Amino acid sequence: MAEDAARLAVPAAIPEDNGGTPRQGQPARWLASRWRQAPWHMGWALAAPLFTGLLLAIQTWLLANLLTLGITARPAPTATWPAIVGIFTLILVRALVDYSGRLAASQAAERIKRQLREALFARLLAAGPQWSRQRASGELASVMVDEVERLDGFLARYLPSAVAAVCLPLAFIGALFPIDWIVGAVLLLSVPLIPLFMALVGWGAQAANRRHQQQMIRLSGLFADRLRGAFTLKLFGRAQAEVEVVRRASNTLSQQTLGVLRIAFLSSAVLEFFAALGVAAVALYIGLNYLGYLDLRSTPLGLQAGLFMLFMVPEIYGPLRRFAANYHDRATAVAAVEQIDALYEGLPEPKVGAALPRTRQETLPQHPAPSPVLDPQVIKVRGLVVHARGRPQPILDHLSLDIQQGESVAIMGPSGAGKTTLLESLAGLRQPDSGRISTLGMMVQGQAHPALGHRIALLGQHPYFSKGTIADNLRLVCPSASDAALARSLAQACADSFVRACPQGIHTELGERGLGLSGGQLHRLALARVFLLDAELLLLDEPVAHLDQANRQQIVTNLLEYGRNRTLLIATHDPQVAARMDRIIILNRHGAIDANH
Repeated sequence: MAEDAARLAVPAAIPEDNGGTPRQGQPARWLASRWRQAPWHMGWALAAPLFTGLLLAIQTWLLANLLTLGITARPAPTATWPAIVGIFTLILVRALVDYSGRLAASQAAERIKRQLREALFARLLAAGPQWSRQRASGELASVMVDEVERLDGFLARYLPSAVAAVCLPLAFIGALFPIDWIVGAVLLLSVPLIPLFMALVGWGAQAANRRHQQQMIRLSGLFADRLRGAFTLKLFGRAQAEVEVVRRASNTLSQQTLGVLRIAFLSSAVLEFFAALGVAAVALYIGLNYLGYLDLRSTPLGLQAGLFMLFMVPEIYGPLRRFAANYHDRATAVAAVEQIDALYEGLPEPKVGAALPRTRQETLPQHPAPSPVLDPQVIKVRGLVVHARGRPQPILDHLSLDIQQGESVAIMGPSGAGKTTLLESLAGLRQPDSGRISTLGMMVQGQAHPALGHRIALLGQHPYFSKGTIADNLRLVCPSASDAALARSLAQACADSFVRACPQGIHTELGERGLGLSGGQLHRLALARVFLLDAELLLLDEPVAHLDQANRQQIVTNLLEYGRNRTLLIATHDPQVAARMDRIIILNRHGAIDANH
């Protein structure tokens, strides 16, 4: 977020959204095309069931032949060993092929899910803080983690079973037709009924899964928001009431889960009913032929042919059983894709081999100050218009200004005048409605330019701190910073005294969001992260608002010293801070008034 000091360095590379799939597109079609992201692994995952089916047919024929010889000819045990060895060899090869296919499917699913999460994360960064602020953070996290994970069953199990269910029954029926056309016709009539009735059940399963996942996302967001505000709820005596709200939402989710399970059992019952009818019909036909009660063949039915058909008929329904067992994975995945589509406003097309956006500066500053840029005008703003949701008038209305390289500028104005909006727009974290912004010689239109990267440092009013030590939180912006560099930045931020007073110094553990330190102390730690960066442009929003007079003046002095040969913009209400800057720009509803010293 724009206010997070953990992201003081503007992301260096935000992949552009290449359109993706329209929201009106078919989620199933989008899902089916994901195999292209891992073609080799997924290709073998789809081919392995077909290969095992071919080996199964050969194995069954050898078994029928062995039993026929044993029943009719009663050969010596040594004569049957080659057939027995061949059957066990086929069983072993089938097991190895099946294992390799499952492994390839699992690896392909993990690769596709990782690329999808990276694409969603890139879209989250590209959309900017204003987009994410309008959505519950619990929902965004739940969709990126849980909903993407729901694609695993579709990729690893459903797709291979669907290919096998389409190809293997037809291939097996085709193998039985030359032996007995009546058995082939019975199976050809009964087998297609199973997918037909399963599709009817599947429509209900998909709708139930959609409702179930919507409730799951709501519960995730509700629970995350209640945890975040647990202290406030406790202060106002609302803790028990909110516990009841979460309990009711959990009960609703449990009921919807049982509804999904009922539909899953129904689909299995449909399959078993028609499979039992098909097997019984073939067994009855073969038995009546052997007893002589049914004579529809031109030649007598041999024992080997009859055994082969009896062994193969259940195997014809085997791929359909596996398909039915995995069919709910498709409904789950389609519902998950619809949730991703709705929340992220479109389905991304992950770029194969694309790296995650870089969000941290990885090296320590090598020089005390950067070399001057060629263009003396670091910032050029022309006709900038920015609106906010729910506000009829624009926050910034046709704003134009120029800021020279090396200047220190105070941005002043009443609350709501657009100081924070201006800083976020300059950093590329807010999409303007119209106008042009050039920062460090590069156009910025609501998206951080890839070349800007660590050249800009932005400090918001609400810096972010994660659970960990003080040193860990400082190193969020510079992971390779030494303890000496951390101590120097803490001294510049006037934070060294209270850090030394902590039980373990810079290795003192902080709670979530900096629990354990006051707001002013956390703000000074956020300022220390600014001093760790080697940025050319410093955008600071009320950097000394929470500090006492002595620390305020000292930090401003340190910022001016650190900002020498850099460009410094400070949004502030404090006239004493503004008086020490080179320029003062006052924002109001008429634009910007430049009050030069």
